[in-house]
Amino acid sequence: MQQPAVRILYFIPEPVDTFRVDVSTLFGPRLAELGVQTHVVGMPPGAPMDASRYAAVSYPQDSGSRLVRELRYVALVLALLARSRGRYDLIQVRDMVPTGVLAFVFSVLLRLPFVYWMSYLMSEGRIAQARKDGAAAKTLRARLRAKAVLTKGVVERRLLYGWLLPRARHVFVQSEAMGRWVDDQTNGGVSHSAVPMGVDTTVLNPQAVVPRRLDEWRQDFVIGYLGTLSLVRGFDQLIDALVLVQLSIPGARLLLIGDGPSPRDAQEILSYAARRGVADSVRITGWLAREEAMPLLAGVNIAVSNFPRSELLDTCSPTKVVEYLALAIPCVGNDNPDQAALLRSSGAGRLCESTAQALAAGIVDLASDLHGAWVAAARGPGFVRAHRDYRVLAAQVRARYAQAMQSQSGEHA
Repeated sequence: MQQPAVRILYFIPEPVDTFRVDVSTLFGPRLAELGVQTHVVGMPPGAPMDASRYAAVSYPQDSGSRLVRELRYVALVLALLARSRGRYDLIQVRDMVPTGVLAFVFSVLLRLPFVYWMSYLMSEGRIAQARKDGAAAKTLRARLRAKAVLTKGVVERRLLYGWLLPRARHVFVQSEAMGRWVDDQTNGGVSHSAVPMGVDTTVLNPQAVVPRRLDEWRQDFVIGYLGTLSLVRGFDQLIDALVLVQLSIPGARLLLIGDGPSPRDAQEILSYAARRGVADSVRITGWLAREEAMPLLAGVNIAVSNFPRSELLDTCSPTKVVEYLALAIPCVGNDNPDQAALLRSSGAGRLCESTAQALAAGIVDLASDLHGAWVAAARGPGFVRAHRDYRVLAAQVRARYAQAMQSQSGEHA
């Protein structure tokens, strides 16, 4: 029996043409298949986009000034909330505490369930970065800016855990580790469930992606990485691992498919590779369309995901290992909690500790029996279809919406 439609108003912090698949895929086609009609509200798109995946899309007028753009976003939020009566069944906010407070107040007035989505510990991240920037500041202006950001982070953190999350009908977190974090901060007083990162296996599977190699590395042993090349991801450790791998596999190469948030990130990675003497063995492709990136990934011998360990990052759900498993690529991942659970449960890749030595040992060990590595990797697609396909995750989210709305209705009956 077809489920009744659910109309949600969803506020996100980034441009509406977001690359985040937990928005574009989950709240696009997958939840739409289950009758969830999503009105996405975000910042202006950075490029022409296909808005047809959502029921509706709204964003403020673009402006060269960040402050003006953010003020216009707040005005848009208020206007949409004020017109929400009878148009939506649920209001949801992701990773924005002030917007969450506004949305909650309107949800009470409108008697609609309010749901909060946590994809990252934003307040903690803001506090950590502000402290780092403050310690490195060389001018009074820079110190004052860091102090302002720190104050904002502290205030938002108190609001989030002390007031907003306990009042939400439900909180979606990105991982079981994040759920435990929320329990610790709220004394277990919050209804939450984990929605980790997934993939769309209708387009990401071994039958749909034809492997391709760089011409100059066609005969080489290639280690691949797909994702953002942010310096906080610990690429020095990955370069160090390559140096160690080359002791056992001379001429091994490292293909980094992606780019950094700024040009400095890629430059720093290549500079470090040069200092370690492996500059000729490292390539950075820059941002590629998925149709170009995935064949290159499928063409590597072994894929790697080294996600740094920290109190902040341990709550994340990296996408890389899920993508490697979906494509049945032999892979090595370090012991980030979500990656560790994936690799242990699937049996499709190699789990290692978070050191360059352990990462290199895992790669060399897999390379010593590539046939066995590919046999193990063949378990990946089935595991992903059963546990991390966005159709599976969408069904879980849809069920939580039904519970939130039923709880709201019972309270106002």
